[in-house]
Amino acid sequence: MKKITKICCIGAGYVGGPTMSVIAKKCPHIQVTVVDINHDRIAQWNDSNLDNLPIYEPGLKEIVAETRNKNLFFSTEVDKAIDEADVVFISVNTPTKTYGKGKGQAADLKFIELCARNIAKVAKTDKIVVEKSTLPVRTAGAIKNILDNTGNGVNFEILSNPEFLAEGTAIQDLLHADRVLIGGDETPSGQKAKNLLSEVYENWLPKDRILQTNVWSSELSKLVANAFLAQRVSSINSISALCEKTDANVEEVARAIGYDSRIGYKFLNSSVGFGGSCFQKDILNLVYISQSLGLQEVADYWEQVIIMNDYQKRRFADNIISTLYNTVSGKKIIFYGWAFKKDTNDTRESAAIYVADALLEERAELTVYDPQVKEQTVFRDLDYLNTRTPEENKNLVKVVKDPLANIENAHAIAILTEWDEFKTYDWQKIYDKMLKPAFLFDGRRLLDKEKMERIGFNYYRIGQV
Repeated sequence: MKKITKICCIGAGYVGGPTMSVIAKKCPHIQVTVVDINHDRIAQWNDSNLDNLPIYEPGLKEIVAETRNKNLFFSTEVDKAIDEADVVFISVNTPTKTYGKGKGQAADLKFIELCARNIAKVAKTDKIVVEKSTLPVRTAGAIKNILDNTGNGVNFEILSNPEFLAEGTAIQDLLHADRVLIGGDETPSGQKAKNLLSEVYENWLPKDRILQTNVWSSELSKLVANAFLAQRVSSINSISALCEKTDANVEEVARAIGYDSRIGYKFLNSSVGFGGSCFQKDILNLVYISQSLGLQEVADYWEQVIIMNDYQKRRFADNIISTLYNTVSGKKIIFYGWAFKKDTNDTRESAAIYVADALLEERAELTVYDPQVKEQTVFRDLDYLNTRTPEENKNLVKVVKDPLANIENAHAIAILTEWDEFKTYDWQKIYDKMLKPAFLFDGRRLLDKEKMERIGFNYYRIGQV
């Protein structure tokens, strides 16, 4: 197995695009080609206007500008890129199944299998195939079985190299990774493949941060890492509900327990709930795997993390309704934020979607502003729920590009994403335009409570009376 000089990544999404861009930047001697069958997405990656990249991530466009068409290429010629590559990363979507066995819990692996079959069909030389998507334990075995039985006599080594990126900080997470995990067979050829992939990351990361394991440990570690992080979010959110029934302040509680070195500060910020493409999907996958192996108590334990997260979103929506005199029908409510967190345009599993859905069921009229999320994305998210017809959603929801647009005579504002710009607004001006009493529901604990109340707002935030 020779040194790696050409890499192909199948999938130009939130993982594939940023990861390959950083590899291209740090490994100018390697040609990196990102391929996708979505022509529109590839066209956006190749757009001369870097503000039109399909993904918003701080620092990404600068790296793309530096490497694109030098040693970083975006293409729809999937077969050509696979054929020429030494290493093929698989970075396609693995959504939760919406049909059949495991519906609502198991990962849907149809795109992974299609990739494996295409690699097997095209490859004429030995290749390292790397799982980059988040996958259930033992998926590598299934991929290897497909490749070994449908290939052209080519030797494939299958590695698991899960991503540990947080959207909004993905570029920094890649440049200064806590660890890189590489799982593979513990055979001589498997060990050599792991070492070759490790050498790629060693171009910018210390070797002691690159951990090698067997493939099963690597696959499971990704699920468990996300489950533990989500567990912390749900834990502090459960305490926020208790704080709101007492005189406790969830921020003070979090600070107090964060001083304990065994606990630490991270992921103790109470909010309207976690979102994103990984946490819920990975926990549901862990639940399904546990159930499949007869570990019902383990499954029940992890499922409670999801139950608590759903409760937090529902509780926030219910508080808006009850505070606005138990009816929001015909009332104008402004949403600040639609992305699941700041510094990304990703809206998958965003709390805003589910809070909006609950309010729309009560016939509220919503105005949505998010600095990075497009109008079509907001309506796509709402239409996907199938709660109402697309026409009904269009009648009840307005998406604006100016945070002060449509603020006149609004009954309430709800902050659903922690964008820094929200803290800089002229809240006195906003208050003056609203109907009185004016209500402000802070789902991210972003603003100063005393200041908002001095302005005149009836101000409510998660985890505090």
